[in-house]
Amino acid sequence: MIRQIKNIVLSLCLGLSTFSLIAQEKEEELPVTPSLQQLLDYALVNSINIRNAYLGEEIGEKEIQSALSGYYPQVMASGTLNHYLEIPTNIIGGNLIQMGQRNTSNVIAEANQALLNPDLMRASRAARLIRERTKQTVEEQKISTVVDVSKAYYDILTTEEQIKIIQENISRIQRQFTDANVRYEVGLVDKTDYKRAQISLNNAQAELKKTHEFRKYKYDFLKQLLALPVSHLMDLSFNKENLEARVLLDTTDVLDEERRIEYRQLVNMKREQELNTQFQKWQFLPTIGAYANYQLNFFNPRFGDLYNRSFPNSAVGLTLSIPIFQGLRRHHEIRKSQLQEMQLEWDMVDLKNRIGVEYSQAITNYRAYMTDWKMSRENVALSEEVYNIIKLQYDEGIKTYLDLMISETDLRTSQLNYLNALYTLLASKIDVERALGNVQIQ
Repeated sequence: MIRQIKNIVLSLCLGLSTFSLIAQEKEEELPVTPSLQQLLDYALVNSINIRNAYLGEEIGEKEIQSALSGYYPQVMASGTLNHYLEIPTNIIGGNLIQMGQRNTSNVIAEANQALLNPDLMRASRAARLIRERTKQTVEEQKISTVVDVSKAYYDILTTEEQIKIIQENISRIQRQFTDANVRYEVGLVDKTDYKRAQISLNNAQAELKKTHEFRKYKYDFLKQLLALPVSHLMDLSFNKENLEARVLLDTTDVLDEERRIEYRQLVNMKREQELNTQFQKWQFLPTIGAYANYQLNFFNPRFGDLYNRSFPNSAVGLTLSIPIFQGLRRHHEIRKSQLQEMQLEWDMVDLKNRIGVEYSQAITNYRAYMTDWKMSRENVALSEEVYNIIKLQYDEGIKTYLDLMISETDLRTSQLNYLNALYTLLASKIDVERALGNVQIQ
């Protein structure tokens, strides 16, 4: 026996150790430079909102089991112990006679079995709808998580590219500052050129620091979505993913409201309400149950001898309860439930309209942002060409430093505008997929 207990304890310890190792490996599954798919896979398992949704699913299952437990026999036991300070007196044939013993006690065991009960009928039929509702809640949280994590990922990548562009800009300005300073020292130009270069350099360095701060917050936000501590090491700056390859979207896809999780949730709510209406109509049904009990009675004038002898009795039978008149309560409850059904029907109509407007806005934004992105990409190529030409002309003394600064500013602006347009386009694509109900959560 002792050996068996040791084996059980050892097994539990090994199990806990294995679980701890699995948990550690699970946290280490996310690499320092994860891809979007790795982030989504991790988030769909570890997101706090999704974990809570799964807990809600388990809670719903327990609610179902609790409601259906009424189909099983209900067994209870009770007992009493009485000591009469004054024995009860009754009048029999005009005479006052004390009846009973000074000390009494009884123990009762009783079992009840429901045979027909409207509440249990409702619980049985509602079980499937409750399970569907909790599963839909999990799906809704997964969709939101995929959307939020994807946008946060794209936002960080575009911010990383912005930092690279600003650093390249600083390198160019640094060379221009050095060149302008040399020209000033040899007397070719006055000091305004390198002063302007100093101002541009200071502004670029301030912008770089500000962008670094924004990047830190964006990483912290992504970690919060993944349920990771802010101290967790993550760096997407080395991610070489081609974001431009992700911008395309099939704009011919037809909107179908039934693919939206919000619409399916509302449909399930309406089914639950219809079941509630049916339940109110079932209230005219009788409640039928069976019971069996066994009772031990004890009587004795002396307390010490109370339990020396018992007087048992037992019974089996049926109980029947028929609602005859409840002040028109059932009629009002049925009508109220029917009105609530009508409210849900109008909610479904309104939701369809809102989904249509949401899709219209999302696809319009996507098409508009696609135009902006293409134009920004073209502007980058043009501004690079203009800068290179003016830089050559400045080196040859044809163009002024002011012309060079303007072309450099145009280049930096066009590059940053391109990144902003790219992120906005990617985010709008996600909005279109969500509006269509096409967000992949597997």
